[in-house]
Amino acid sequence: QVQLVESGGGLVQAGGSLRLSCVASGRFFSISVMGWYRQAPGKERELVATLTIAGVTNYADSVKGRFTVSRDNAKNTVYLQMNSLEPEDTAVYYCNAHVYAYGSQFVTHYWGQGTQVTVSS
Repeated sequence: QVQLVESGGGLVQAGGSLRLSCVASGRFFSISVMGWYRQAPGKERELVATLTIAGVTNYADSVKGRFTVSRDNAKNTVYLQMNSLEPEDTAVYYCNAHVYAYGSQFVTHYWGQGTQVTVSS
């Protein structure tokens, strides 16, 4: 019903920048929250940044001041601008969305397939 497709990952040197994009497609009424999580090898998936439809943000302490999350509600797209990247940022980044179907008051969580971000030293 809903698909999330990430793009923008790749290899970058420490101190560089990347911008990730995630587009939601399918049939739904609204997406209340869109954001990003990441998972490094041997570690649990962790929150990076989220943004509600009302504009409220939530960032992991490790990325505050370096990453910025934004969204285009008309295009059902969320972005993650990553600056001053560090090797510790290396991970698979997953898009996440909280989706409401037409006529429903219950949310469904969707995940993208992930995009690899590798930061070299």
